[in-house]
Amino acid sequence: MDLEVKGIAASLTSQTQPFTGRNKLLQQGQTSRSWAIQNPSLPVVPRLDLGSLVDSDEEEQDIIPENLPAPTSKYKLKYQQYKTEVKEGYKQCSQTNAEKTKSKITQQCPRNKVDDKCIKVEEAIVDGLTTLDRKALLQQGYADIPYNAQRSMRKSDAEIVAAERKKQTVAEQVMVDHLSRAVISDPEQNLTAERQESARIFPDSKIAPHRFRKRTLHETKIRTHSTLTENMLSHKVQFDGRVISRNGRDACRELIGFFFAHDQSLTIYEYRQFGKNRTNVLPFIQKNIYSHQCGRRKGKHYQLGDFYVGANLTFLSYDHPRLPESIKENTLLILRITNIDQMALDSLKTDSVEHEDDTSSQETNDRRVLKAIQDALKEQLHKRGVRILTGLGKYLQQLDKEGTGLLDKADLKQTLQVFHLKLSENDFESVWQSLNGNGSGKVDYGEFKRAIIGEMNEYRKSFVRKAFMKLDFNKTGCVPIIDIRKCYCAKKHPQVISGLSTEEEIKLSFLETLKDACSKLDEVSYGEFEDYYEGLSIGIVNDEDFVNIVRTPWGI
Repeated sequence: MDLEVKGIAASLTSQTQPFTGRNKLLQQGQTSRSWAIQNPSLPVVPRLDLGSLVDSDEEEQDIIPENLPAPTSKYKLKYQQYKTEVKEGYKQCSQTNAEKTKSKITQQCPRNKVDDKCIKVEEAIVDGLTTLDRKALLQQGYADIPYNAQRSMRKSDAEIVAAERKKQTVAEQVMVDHLSRAVISDPEQNLTAERQESARIFPDSKIAPHRFRKRTLHETKIRTHSTLTENMLSHKVQFDGRVISRNGRDACRELIGFFFAHDQSLTIYEYRQFGKNRTNVLPFIQKNIYSHQCGRRKGKHYQLGDFYVGANLTFLSYDHPRLPESIKENTLLILRITNIDQMALDSLKTDSVEHEDDTSSQETNDRRVLKAIQDALKEQLHKRGVRILTGLGKYLQQLDKEGTGLLDKADLKQTLQVFHLKLSENDFESVWQSLNGNGSGKVDYGEFKRAIIGEMNEYRKSFVRKAFMKLDFNKTGCVPIIDIRKCYCAKKHPQVISGLSTEEEIKLSFLETLKDACSKLDEVSYGEFEDYYEGLSIGIVNDEDFVNIVRTPWGI
């Protein structure tokens, strides 16, 4: 037999020599198996039975072994339990799918059109909790986590040391500013030299006149009637403050103020940081005697009794031309005292005697009325505070078309009706009279919201500000949603630890509720961030639980 591969002729004697040995074996009647046995070094390849690969009808039928034992009662019970669990899981899955479809329908309902479906949705919102309320309540799970006490003590000690250094730096700067200004600008400094010239008494040639000497703060021996001394300035009360503003950049300013008892004057400095290592304190409110600009004490000078944690200090912005432009846009500048040197305040109160007037009793009565209104509304907002407070902020901002922050009585009543906040007519009038002291017919809607609902204490608010300042490292007052997503950590949430939810699910629930509070889709302002935690704070009684809720996901 001749083979031809690619035009090359092949004969049995030349190219097929390697196979001749096998052909000889086959001719002698030897099989491949016997040949493999004689050569044990080669592997044995089993023969392939092609007949076994043919499909058969017997394999398609289930082969049931005979003489099976009957199922026991224990097996039957497990089977019934498994059957009921599958049915319940199917029901829960169907219910969750139905709720999701309902929520999508409610979001698609237009607000301007009033139909039966939207009315049913509003009734469901009033009586029960929405999906946003449930997602917001997930943040309360951080309160159950016991924070590491040793680590928190180390952090708090470091923060206390840093705060004391800031206060000491500001106090030294205040002393240097006011003592040097008093020494240099006092016209009585040259009085001694003028008397010597009028009497024609020449000074000693070895001692230079006072006006030619190099004088420092503590070396001058000239005493005048108007010169400040270090002893006078030491009788002071030091306090920390913040600006009450919807502008996040202004709200996060670090202010340190001083009230001097010898002349009832005050001054406020701003602690500013330039770069990473350079810090400085700059005058924010110049030292002077100021008076209240609103409220029942309008026109009265500030006294020691006006300084306590939570008190408001009001100033007219046009009286201070060096203020930032964002603050001068509003006529009234409101500062809130967040911390105060209580020991210095108590010692000064023992030395001075202040008589209680009718105004203080009226203010006490106003606080009592507002406290009763706030307690009644907090009962309505116990579990839906986040959705209502964030919605209030957005709605009031939309009503303020002029951007002045002021609204009239009709707008405020409409807001209460839209959000189903029940307030009697007498309570509304008492709140209106306390806020509309000037009789202009318009009040600040931020003050109105704080008056009827209240606000969290300054201890809680300090942690909210720390969290926002950690996110807003550029001090712009707004934080992109992308940065919030990167910085929020849900690893220590109880549901993540137990395995009921994933870290991404907890993070998405937080972002969804926070985005609902934002007027812009891609960023969050300080006011919106504060409103979110303001609503969350309503349902939390203990301060430390709230601090854990803020501190754990943000790592502060």
